[in-house]
Amino acid sequence: MTAARLPRWVPLLVVVLLVALPSALLAHGVSVGDKGYIQETFGVRLVPFLYLGAKHMVTGYDHILFLCGVIFYLYRVRDIATYVTLFAVGHSRTLILGVLTKVSVSPYLIDAIIGFSVAYKALDNVGAWQKWFGVQPNPRAATLVFGLFHGFGLATKLLDFEMDPDGLVPNLLAFNVGVEVGQMLALTVVLIAMSYWRRSPSFLRGGFAANMLLLVAGLLIMGYQLTGYFTTQA
Repeated sequence: MTAARLPRWVPLLVVVLLVALPSALLAHGVSVGDKGYIQETFGVRLVPFLYLGAKHMVTGYDHILFLCGVIFYLYRVRDIATYVTLFAVGHSRTLILGVLTKVSVSPYLIDAIIGFSVAYKALDNVGAWQKWFGVQPNPRAATLVFGLFHGFGLATKLLDFEMDPDGLVPNLLAFNVGVEVGQMLALTVVLIAMSYWRRSPSFLRGGFAANMLLLVAGLLIMGYQLTGYFTTQA
């Protein structure tokens, strides 16, 4: 893996973009319109909830950033499928169980952990853990564990919307299926883009810089959410 120097303008660009974005975009949640629909609907609504789940995943930048880090240096379809499945298992389990058991934690803390997952994977991709601590964490176990937090993050948001108990289970399952469909759509786009980039000599030169960009984005997301948490506790 060739180390490339991160251009000085990259961290500045990330800061500018994140500061310029509305705070709602930095939350691991659901849009205002979708929130209203979830709160007002009742009974079994499989297709709408399937759509909402897919929409969440496709527009969920935190999921996409993490998945980009996970598959960055994976070339075999079998390996990609294994890691994506682990993430999906973790994400699905806590999404469903979190809502059904009504276990809730501050969304700021969950989103901070999700931001950390992006930074963690970026450092893992450049071999930082082995270099700094002389150990290499199990990447499959890490993907599963962070998948649990990603799912729990959305479950925490859905609990705030107080979904109607009539049809809760089928609607929740439909939402989860939609999340997985959206994940496959987003992943397909990422894989297509990655496949073209990997054919270029610039991939080896820019791989380190790209992961440093993921690192900066993850740390900024984490810092933003922790700031929100401590501000609301004051």
